Amino acid sequence: MSATVLALLASTFVFAPPAQAATGLRVQNGRLVEANGRDLVLRGINHAFAWYPGQTGAFAAIKATGANAIRLPLVIGQRWKPANTASEVATAITLCKQNRLICVLDAHDTIGYGQQERAATIDQAVEYWLSIRSALVGQESYVILNLADEPFGYKIFATWTDDTIRAIRRLRAAGFQHTLMVDAPDWGQDLMFTMRDNAPKVLAADPTGNTVFDVHMYGFFDTPAKVHAYFQSFVDRRLPLMVAEFSSNHPYGKPAVDAVLKYAQLYRIGYLGWSWSGNTEATYLDMVKNFDPKLRTPWGVRFLTGVNGLRTNSREATVFGPVAKQGTAKKGLRWPNLWPLWAM
Repeated sequence: MSATVLALLASTFVFAPPAQAATGLRVQNGRLVEANGRDLVLRGINHAFAWYPGQTGAFAAIKATGANAIRLPLVIGQRWKPANTASEVATAITLCKQNRLICVLDAHDTIGYGQQERAATIDQAVEYWLSIRSALVGQESYVILNLADEPFGYKIFATWTDDTIRAIRRLRAAGFQHTLMVDAPDWGQDLMFTMRDNAPKVLAADPTGNTVFDVHMYGFFDTPAKVHAYFQSFVDRRLPLMVAEFSSNHPYGKPAVDAVLKYAQLYRIGYLGWSWSGNTEATYLDMVKNFDPKLRTPWGVRFLTGVNGLRTNSREATVFGPVAKQGTAKKGLRWPNLWPLWAM
């Protein structure tokens, strides 16, 4: 192959460092995969665990929708106090595993830094992850660490790239081998395309190559064209992308939710809808009322059972093993929280 052709290929695709050091969930060829190499397309729901720790039934209820993942905001002690302890996080992970859900944990206090009073920095989020390391080590096949939720406010992005790279390197130096998910600035929506344009540099800075990018699709993504173009930019460069928050309504524009679901299905990009219940100031974001799975809202119906919705597109992670068939379990063998595999 000529040097000219090689140069042309190099300019077309992003070649991330090999993820040989990663264990459990990892990024491979621009895709999130399990330890066995099988593609894992997350289909799940956000649940406000930090504010509703007593709503443990939400885990089983979310699993019953067909979800294969759940995203849990955690309080890290900056904007909100007290911080979730290592013991509380361990409990959350146990609930995820009992209900056969991949667990995405997010450091929530960083939301809107620079505009939101008392919001934490990305560095402070790293300190939190380091402080609860005991609850996380050994869970790499089940847990994704969402480094910092919506880490900067609108048009506050100048240090996003350097701050994110520093955070990834600190966690890797401390021995964390988990898949790391990094959020865009601009309240997660990447209005200025900071994450989109700097994603190759950030991924290359991870010595394991085990980093996924997360965009939140709210009011800015108000047309199918915007949604499609953003997805296409990551797919074309073989960069791993997630939509860890989106909804059907937003005060700053109506999200093109049909397009989010359509193109996420087309490109097999993971998505996690916001949120199960408990949005006291924006109840239109609730999928069910008062944590009752029988009381689905219009948003819940659309997200769960509509065209390209969660129930039609979710497949359980293989790490949980095969589902026992009724009447075949041997005496003394316990099969926790059995749920069907929702085939793609």
